[in-house]
Amino acid sequence: MWVLIIVGGGILVMILGPFSISGYGDFDSLLTSIFKAIIAILLIIVWILILSKLKNWIFKKEIKF
Repeated sequence: MWVLIIVGGGILVMILGPFSISGYGDFDSLLTSIFKAIIAILLIIVWILILSKLKNWIFKKEIKF
């Protein structure tokens, strides 16, 4: 499960890394950081929910003989 979390983080960095907002002057870096943080938090929540469902499904299958 930790491998999946690390892989998910790597994918997140690859997706959000090159993204930038321009056209707002001095606020470009601030807006880009805020946007990346919000997207990262949402994707992490979704990824944790997916891994939790996967974990529950795996252990549910092991318990039932």
